Parts: sequence; C-alpha cells; structure tokens
Amino acid sequence: MSTEPNQPVDEVQAVSGDESAGAEGTPEEAAIPLTPREMDQFECLACGYTYEPVKGDDRGNVPAGIPFQDVPLNWRCPVCGAQKKRFANIGPAGTPSGFKENLNYGLGVNVLTPGQKSVLIFGALALGFLFFLSLYGLR
Repeated sequence: MSTEPNQPVDEVQAVSGDESAGAEGTPEEAAIPLTPREMDQFECLACGYTYEPVKGDDRGNVPAGIPFQDVPLNWRCPVCGAQKKRFANIGPAGTPSGFKENLNYGLGVNVLTPGQKSVLIFGALALGFLFFLSLYGLR
C-alpha cells in the first residue's frame, strides 16, 4: 500500500484487503494491519492542514488509526472545507523529507527527519551563542 508522496488522492490507487489477496501477495500479508507509523499522511493542497492517521479528526468524527483511504468520501478538511480529493500524499510520519534519490548526498544530513534537523540547527545556534557569551569571560 505504498504510494508516491505528493500525488493527489484521485490518482492514488487504494487497495483493499480483498483485492490484494488475489494479487501478488498472500492473504496473510494482506491481513497484517499497518501501524500508525507506516500509514501515510495527507496534506491539504488549499491550506496545508495535515491529516495524521495517528490522531484522526475529532471535528469530522474520524477516529484515530483510520488510514486516509478509509476516511468517508464526504469528509472535508476541518480547516478550510476542501474536498478529500484536494489532499496530497506526503508519506509516513518520521521519514526523511526530500526525494529518495537525493538522500545519499550531503554529509549525512539528508537522511535526518525534519525534527532531527530542527534539533541540529537550533542546538548549533545555542552552542554558538554560548561560545559568544564565553568571550566575555576572557580578559
């Protein structure tokens, strides 16, 4: 059930458990539920709201743990009211951002998640500030 990030939902082919059992996989593989970490997040193209399967949508009565493909068709963005087809797949949470072919470039920073990059950037800024303050101790 992997889809390419940044594809509009109407181009994404959702596979239900019955259809995948007859495909290349075995019925046991189709019966294994995805963990919330493996579920893709979807972003509203109109306002930037991110539907996270881990949280669900309280305003739209969508419980936590429901993949975006299983959200009702009449569900709308809780922020701007956009239709479900106006959402794009941005991949699972906690994965490195960017194109897969570019993840091996750089000094290893490309494989960090956005949260790890924030810690690295702001940690370096705090360390630089502390070094700057330590200059006042010199006479």
